[in-house]
Amino acid sequence: MAATTREVRYRNLDVVGGSSAYELDWEDRERELRHAGEARRYREETRRQQKELARVHAAPRVLVREAQHVSAAAVLGVTAVLVLTIMLLASYINLTMISADTVKLQKQMTELQTENVALTAEYQQMFDLTTVKEVARAAGMDKPGQSQVCYIDLTGGDSAVVYKAEEPSVLARILASLHQGVYTVLEYFE
Repeated sequence: MAATTREVRYRNLDVVGGSSAYELDWEDRERELRHAGEARRYREETRRQQKELARVHAAPRVLVREAQHVSAAAVLGVTAVLVLTIMLLASYINLTMISADTVKLQKQMTELQTENVALTAEYQQMFDLTTVKEVARAAGMDKPGQSQVCYIDLTGGDSAVVYKAEEPSVLARILASLHQGVYTVLEYFE
């Protein structure tokens, strides 16, 4: 290394190409040749540092999200959920109203049962034989006497007339059969 350094110093004093002028930029060129790749890396490094400094000093930007499209399936899903929620709330309202009606009807049934007991007792009292006799006597009614009884003599023979029924036509029998079939089906489903 020392030899190269000496050589560089002495070369600087040599005459170049038959000229007596010194080669003044020779040492700079030699340094550039030795550090040829370093200069480019140094420049790139300084540019990168300058960009980082520019980023640091730049005002921060507000990030705005792009407008996104709303899919039809999402809209339908949300709509379905809302409709089902409304239907659920409506069913709860109906359930509450039915419960209130049930309480009212139970109260009314209790009142009607009490009234039924009172009316049944009154009804039984109306058909008590002693009560009926008293009411009939008060109205002027008495039991019939012997003079009021009449007997009917039925010793003669009985007579009755039987008429022969006509046989229905074929159409009447078909209609009767269809009527009976429809009636049977309706009776089955009731």
